[in-house]
Amino acid sequence: MMKTMFISFQPGFRSSRKCLLTRVVVTLFAAFLFSGVANAQAKFPLPDRTPVDVATGKSGVVVSNTAGASKVGREILAKGGNAVDAAIGVAFGLQVTWPEAGNIGGGGFMMIAPPDEEVVCVNYRETAPASVDEYSFDKWKQRHHSRMAGVPGTVRGMALAHEKYGKLPWDEIIKPCVALARDGFVVDEHLAYSLNSVLKLKSIQTEPRFAELRRVYGHPAGRFWKTGDVLVQPDLADTLELIAVQGPNAFYDGSIADKIVAEMKRSGGLISKSDLKNYTAEIQPAISGKIGQFEIFGAAPPSSGGITVLMQLRMLAAIPLPAAADAFWTTDQVHYLVEAMRRGFRERAAWLGDPRFVEIPKQLLTDEHAIELAKTIRPDVATPSEAIAGSIPLSEGPYESPETTHFSVIDADGLAVSNTYTLEGTFGCRIVVPGTGFLLNNEMGDFNWYPGYTNKEGKIGTAANLLAPGKRMLSSQSPTIVRVDGQAKLLVGSPGGRTIINTVTEILVQTLFMNRSLEKAIEAPRFHHQWFPDEIRFESTSRGLFESMKTDLEARGHHVDLSPTRRQGAAHSIMIDLETGEATGVADWRRGGTAEALEQTPRPLSRQAAAVGE
Repeated sequence: MMKTMFISFQPGFRSSRKCLLTRVVVTLFAAFLFSGVANAQAKFPLPDRTPVDVATGKSGVVVSNTAGASKVGREILAKGGNAVDAAIGVAFGLQVTWPEAGNIGGGGFMMIAPPDEEVVCVNYRETAPASVDEYSFDKWKQRHHSRMAGVPGTVRGMALAHEKYGKLPWDEIIKPCVALARDGFVVDEHLAYSLNSVLKLKSIQTEPRFAELRRVYGHPAGRFWKTGDVLVQPDLADTLELIAVQGPNAFYDGSIADKIVAEMKRSGGLISKSDLKNYTAEIQPAISGKIGQFEIFGAAPPSSGGITVLMQLRMLAAIPLPAAADAFWTTDQVHYLVEAMRRGFRERAAWLGDPRFVEIPKQLLTDEHAIELAKTIRPDVATPSEAIAGSIPLSEGPYESPETTHFSVIDADGLAVSNTYTLEGTFGCRIVVPGTGFLLNNEMGDFNWYPGYTNKEGKIGTAANLLAPGKRMLSSQSPTIVRVDGQAKLLVGSPGGRTIINTVTEILVQTLFMNRSLEKAIEAPRFHHQWFPDEIRFESTSRGLFESMKTDLEARGHHVDLSPTRRQGAAHSIMIDLETGEATGVADWRRGGTAEALEQTPRPLSRQAAAVGE
C-alpha cells in the first residue's frame, strides 16, 4: 500500500476534485514519511571530519566524490580504457551515486591533456533556451522551478570527448553505471546526509511539483535514509541503457528528449525540442600561462576559472608571497591572497562571459596586467572592494550555489583528465523528469538577471553575462592541469560556486609556491573572498587558526565572517612524480571522496600516520 501511494500521486491533474485529492494525499503522506521534521536538523549533522583518502600507483588513478564512481573509473582502466574513457564512466557513475551534483541533466568542462600534445577543454556548459531575452528573469524569484533549467550539455559533452579521445566502445563505458543504478548500491553517511538534507525540506515534502523527486529519492520504507541502506534507481537505469545503446541522440532527439519537453510544457519550463536537438558541445584550446617551470592550463570562457585562477596566481607570484612557518596559513599570507582574490573577482565581473557574445580583453591573460594589479596591493591595509569598482556602477541594496562536483583521472600513458560539472544548486532545480530518474539543472541563475544593477551584497549586473538565446552562462568551474616539460604534474578542481576559483588557487599556491604535499594542501583549511560581498569567509575546520587571525585582519581593514559549520569545496586531485611516474590521488574529506589506483602502491606507514594525524 505504501509503495502504491509513493508512486501514484502526480502533479498536473485538471479537475479540482483530483487536485484536492492530490493535496490531501501529499500532505498525509509527507506527515507520515517525515514525522518530526521540526527537529530534522538535529538528526542530520554534517558527517565527521576524516583523513583524506589517498591512492598511489603507476598504472592509473581515479579520484571522485564517491566510491562507486571511482571504482567504475578504475574498472574501465583495468579493461584497457584510457583516462577519457574512465572519466566518462565516472561522470555517469556520479549521476547514479551522487545525485545532488553528479548529472546528465547539467553541464560542465572537461580538461584533457595528452602527453606532449595540446591541452584542450571540452566545453559542455548548458545554454539558454531560444525563448529568453535579457529581461526574462528580472521579476523571477523561484530558484527551484523547471523554468530555471538551461539546455543540458553533459551527455553531448561526454560523447564528444569519447569521439575525439576515447578508446573503449561507448556502451561498454556506460553499462557498469546501468548496473549500478538497476542493482543498487550501499548508501554511505555522506549520501544519506545529502538525500535527507533535501527530503526534509517542507517544500519538497508538500509541493506537487516535487512529487517525482520524492518518488525517486525518497526511501521506499517511508523514512529518512541511513548509512547502510541500498538506493535502487530503475528509471535511471533505463535512461542510461538508452544512452548506452542509442548514443547521445537518445537524450537530445529521442524518447528522453520527448520526456524533457513534456515536463517543460507541463510545468512552465523553457526548453524546447529544438533547443535540445540544436545543442552542441565544443572542443576549445585551454587557457594557459607559465609561472616559473609550471605551465598552468584552465578552462576558457564561459568558464571564468581558467582566467581568474591564472590572474590570481600571477599577482601572488609578483608580490611574492611571504614564506610559511609550520602553520597552514599565516595572517600575511591570508591578507595577500584575499587582496588577489578581490581583484581577480572584480575583473571577472567586469569582463567575463560567453565569448560568442562578448569580447574578452586579451590583457587579462598577460603577466603585465597581473603585475599592475599586484602593485595596488598594500602589505598592511585592505583595499575596500568599492574602491576598485572603476567603471562598474554600484547600486545599494546572488550568490552561486556551492553544489558542483569535480573528479580527476590519469592513466598509465600519462593522459590526464580534470573535469568539473554541475547542476548548479543542490539537486539542481529539484525537478526530476518523470520516468527518467534524473534531475534538471537550475543554471539560468548563473546569468546576470538585472541589467546594469550591481550591488555590494554580490548581485552582479554587468553586461558580459546578461541573458541571450543560446548563450552559455558564466561559470566559476576551474578544472586545472599543471604540466612541466609537456607532462602532467597536477590535476585539481573543486565544487563550491564562486569559492571554486579560490579553492583551486589556494591548492596551487601551496603545492607550487610553498612546495607542500598535495595531501597537506587538501587537508588545509580554506577561505574565500570575492569582489562583493566585501568579506573574508573562513572555513570552520581550521581548529582555531583563522579565529586567531581575526583581530589582526580586522585591524588591516578586512571584514571577517567566521561560520561554525562552513566547509569549502571538495578538491579531488592527483599529483604525479615526474621522475618515477607514480601518481598520488587525494580525495578530499569534506564530501566523502574516494581515490582508486589501478595497481595500488603500498604507502609507507609514516605517510599514513601523517595523513591521519593532520
